[in-house]
Amino acid sequence: MMKGGIAGLMKQAQQMQEKMKKAQDQLAALEVTGQAAGLVKVTVSGKNELKRVQIEPGAMDDREMLEDLIVTAYADAFKQVEAASTQLMSGATAGMPMPPGFKLPF
Repeated sequence: MMKGGIAGLMKQAQQMQEKMKKAQDQLAALEVTGQAAGLVKVTVSGKNELKRVQIEPGAMDDREMLEDLIVTAYADAFKQVEAASTQLMSGATAGMPMPPGFKLPF
């Protein structure tokens, strides 16, 4: 009886591992664009790597404002990546008992 329980748990763990790998691959392929006031857009990968920065000419007149807009646009993209990551990983771990507040290390 105990052995069947362990075998079933091992099978569930293997399935979850496969789903996690697929979710990680989807996340790695993901690109999102964050923006600030329509003047600055940044494209970030699912691994939070900055891929592209687009700056409207009008934003270049004020260096301090431009710096703030870049930070804001990156923060917007970062939040989108975090939301996508949470969604993908929750789908991968569906059905597996996870402790409350458990956060995966990626």
